[in-house]
Parts: sequence; C-alpha cells; structure tokens
Amino acid sequence: MLDRHSLFWRLAILLVGFCLLMIGLSYSWGRHMETRNAFLDEPARQVLRGYASEAEQAWRGGGREGLDRWVSAMHQREHGWIGVLDLNLKPLNSEAPGPEVMQRLTRLRGVDWPMSRRSTEQPWLRIPFPGAPQQGMLVMELPTRLNPGQYRLAWQIVTNGIIPGVFTLLLCVGLYRMLIVPLNQLREQASAWRADQLNARLDSRLIARHDELGELARAFDQMAERLQDTVAMQQQLLRDLSHEMRTPLSRLRVACDGETDLVRLRERLVREVGCMQQLVEDTLQLAWQDAERTPMNLEPIQVQALWDLLAENARYESGWAPERLRCDLPADCWVQGNLNYLAQALENLLRNAIRHSPDNGVVRLDGQREGGYWRLWLQDEGAGVADADLERIFAPFSRLEGSRPGDGGFGLGLSIARSAIQRQGGTLWAENAIQGLRLCMRLPVNPPACGGAGVVDKGISAAGAQGFGRL
Repeated sequence: MLDRHSLFWRLAILLVGFCLLMIGLSYSWGRHMETRNAFLDEPARQVLRGYASEAEQAWRGGGREGLDRWVSAMHQREHGWIGVLDLNLKPLNSEAPGPEVMQRLTRLRGVDWPMSRRSTEQPWLRIPFPGAPQQGMLVMELPTRLNPGQYRLAWQIVTNGIIPGVFTLLLCVGLYRMLIVPLNQLREQASAWRADQLNARLDSRLIARHDELGELARAFDQMAERLQDTVAMQQQLLRDLSHEMRTPLSRLRVACDGETDLVRLRERLVREVGCMQQLVEDTLQLAWQDAERTPMNLEPIQVQALWDLLAENARYESGWAPERLRCDLPADCWVQGNLNYLAQALENLLRNAIRHSPDNGVVRLDGQREGGYWRLWLQDEGAGVADADLERIFAPFSRLEGSRPGDGGFGLGLSIARSAIQRQGGTLWAENAIQGLRLCMRLPVNPPACGGAGVVDKGISAAGAQGFGRL
C-alpha cells in the first residue's frame, strides 16, 4: 500500500500540476493575446484621431470646399472610402454616399472597439472631431497597414509552441533530478564496487529521502557496509590464521629436527595437529556463520534444560563439582531460538568462564524478563577485564595478555558465540560485575508450548556429540 512519502504521489503531483499549469496558461494567456490582437494599438489610434483633427480643421477653414480638397488629398494617402458626416450621417463634403455606402454606415465602429476579423472586408470607423464632436465626424475604411494582430502568427508560435516547450523542458529537468540523478548515483556506486572500491557511499541527501529511491539508497549503503565488513573480516581471518598457524608449524619443525624419542615425537605431532585442526575448524565456523544468510529455523527452547545438559558435559570434562555450576533461572524461561546455535554459544561462554575462573570459583547463570525478551547473564568470579577491552574480547583471535588468569584457546570462542546469538535475533555483550566478568545475552521470549521440552531433548545428542572442549 502506498504511503504518503511514496514516489508515486510526488510524480502524480508534479504531472497533475504541470497539466493544470498548461491548461491555465493556454486559456488565460491565449485569451489575453487574442483580445489584445483584436484592438487597435495606440499609434494606430493616434493616426486616426489625427486624420479627424485634420478633417475638422479643413471644415472650419474652408467649409465644404475645404473638406473636398482634404478628402481628395486623403485618397492619395489612404485607400478605401473616406467621408465627413454629421451626427445624422449627412455628408459635410460634396460627395453623396450611395446605397451600398449607406448600408456600411450602419455598422460603424469606434477606434476603441475590437476590430472583427471574421469577414474579409475592412471595418469602417467613425472618429468624432476632437474639438467639436457634436458637429461632425470622420468616417473611413480602416487602412490595411493599421490592422491589429499583425504579429498574430508570432504570438501564436510563442503561446502554443515556445512557452509550452519551455515548461515541458522544466518538467523534464524536474523528472531528471527526481529520478535519473539518484539512479546515476546508484550506478556509480555499483561501478565503484566493481572496481573494488567498497568504501564508496551514496550522497547523504539521497539517503535522507523518504520515498522508494531513498529506501533503495539505504539498502545499497547497508549492502556496501556489509560487503566491506565481510571482506575485511575474511581478510583479517586469513591474516590471523596464517599467523596462528606459524607457531604449531614451527614447533613441529623443531620437534622433527631435534626429537629422538619416537613416542614423544608422536605425542607432539598428535597434539600440534589437533591444535591446528581445531584452529582451522573454528576459523571456518566463524567465517561460515558470518557469510550464511539463509533463514534460520527458530523453535521454543527451555534454557534451564539446555543448561543442565551443558553443565553435565562441563563437569565431566573439567572435573568441577556440581555446586560450582549454578543456574538460578526459573523454569518458565523459554526463548525463541535455534537449539544448535544457542547450545554452541552458551557452551563457548561456559568454557570461557571456566577457563578464567580462579580455584574454587563459581559460575552462575541467571536472568530476568524484560518485556518481549529474556536478559540472561553468565558470571564468573575471575579478575574481569578493563572497560576499554569489553568490546575487543569479541574480536576474532583477540587475547588479552595478562588481563585475566588462565590460558588456552585462540580467541575465537566469544566471536563464534556472538555471531550465533545475533543470527537468532539476539545480542551478546560483556560488562564487569562487582567480582568477575558478566556475559549478557538478550533473546526473544517464547511462551511455553505443548511438547516444548521435547525440543530440547531432540537436540541433546547433537549438542553432546560436539563435546564441551572442542570449541
């Protein structure tokens, strides 16, 4: 459904406004020009009034004979019928009008009247004497050279051609700026990607638009950021993996060159190969989670039941007593997630907490309901980390030397856990508690459903088969 910011409405308003503007222009301006072309212009009126003044002077100076001489002279200057009449249409000069002329005298026009162009005959005008309008008037056929509308064709070209063309050009410019310019920017961004310029971004004005092109621009920029982050992460993973692989390979070379005891050499080979295998698998797992974008199957999971499974495996492999792994979650703590991913993430967090816990330390899982989410946290009793490093510990191959006791691992467990939580629509972050480090998760709530416990039971064998210490 179209919203009020849709590009459709902007285009509709633009086109409807253009059509109304052209209709109004065609009606008002065209009518104005037609009306203006129907009247005599001021110079023509002045010429005709000058003729009337000359006729008045001839009549006053010479009477009928003076008018005859003036009319004879006027015939040399203008073509068409010319006469001087009184108000009763009686001639003041010697020339008597015939029947045809008398018929034309009934259709006289003033100089301020519109000149009809519907007939092929020139209109006849009456111009009163300027000094004595009650005594007489000049009647003459309008000279062709004084006809109004001499530039009618030019005005029609301007009105019906040039002006609509200019407004159409402005409409095209508006459409170009509204549609083509953003598309050109998107094309340039795609060309920049093709040239491996993944840091290229669109103009902020295009991103700020609220229509479909703005949404497309934001999607383009998000895709560019995602692509740039993915490429950067993969390149960083390759660099870190190559760096991490050098250490076990160097130890293998030294062992092969200097070790004489075959039993010890075999143990060394098995240990180093297993270390490299775990490193490669963890790296591939992290890269796959980051690149995988297929929809994840989500299901209701009872966190307490999942914790019991993971805690049992942890106690078996770490030798911890049951009372050192505590779960204070209520039985109604159900979340919506993927069992394998959530088990993997929680297992990595638990392994990290056990590794960095002091002797006789306790690891606790607790949480509380916050609206449509469960906020869970796993807390150990270690030394914690510096506040500036709370985010850095989730970076791949990140190990804080000397910040927490313990060793082991490649710095991938927390990265894999965060990626797994995020793929389920949750978040994972770290914060320092009064004692130890607290790893917090925020997962969507799922109310208890019939058979929900079976969802956890079905995944127990798969989660247990992974092994607590493998990740």
